[in-house]
Amino acid sequence: MSNTVADRLAKKSRKKAPAKQVRLKLVFVDFWSAVKFSFFVSLCLAIVGVVATVLLYVVLLSTQVLAQLDELFMDIVSAEQSLMALIGFPQVLGFSIVIGILTIIVGTALGAISALIYNLLVRVLGGFQLGFTSS
Repeated sequence: MSNTVADRLAKKSRKKAPAKQVRLKLVFVDFWSAVKFSFFVSLCLAIVGVVATVLLYVVLLSTQVLAQLDELFMDIVSAEQSLMALIGFPQVLGFSIVIGILTIIVGTALGAISALIYNLLVRVLGGFQLGFTSS
């Protein structure tokens, strides 16, 4: 049974300090910070969308799914019209880039509008009350 000072100090240091709780209110969202944040999130989503579209197109092209779809389309409509003329790689890439640009514009605008609406509602409702604790 070793009951030295070092053992007693080690036991004391193992005890956790009581958790301290803090309550804060979120009463303001900086407009330009929200715009920058929503722009970068929208930019990331646009890049992911373009890359995913191109990868999906390449996989469908390499697995001959688009070729079979083109044959079916030519059997139904006519032999002169090809579906691949409508959905070639340049068209798919261009369409996905246009959708990506629209995603950036709409996402940034929604972030800005959300910050403005939140700042207006805080004046009426008082904001969010958040609780934090130290562990």
